[in-house]
Amino acid sequence: MQKYFLVVAAINGFLVVAFGAFGAHALQALLSVEMLEVYRTAVHYQMFHTVAFVMVHALRNDADNVKKLNLIGHQFVLGMVLFCGSLYLLALSGITKLGIITPLGGVILLAAWLQLALFCATNKRLL
Repeated sequence: MQKYFLVVAAINGFLVVAFGAFGAHALQALLSVEMLEVYRTAVHYQMFHTVAFVMVHALRNDADNVKKLNLIGHQFVLGMVLFCGSLYLLALSGITKLGIITPLGGVILLAAWLQLALFCATNKRLL
């Protein structure tokens, strides 16, 4: 579990590059401009949250707060899967009802970022 979020970041980084390349090369002829933009949004947000996983991993060295950081990290995972995953599925399937999941993922991501900010602001061990 010690390297979990670092491994998640590395796998996520790999996937986001693969998904981005797939979108740029294979999907341009298949998707509408609107759905291609939805797909690109998912790719961008997935990449942003690769950084979040690295941050959570780096901060986990503070043994007193491992549980709190694990919770934040798992919220990032869940939020990213729901937010980006629903956008990928929406773009590729055209099933607009999937858009109902996206805001839930977004709220979870917002909560995780806010908790990470509060953790950083209140942790006396951080420089």
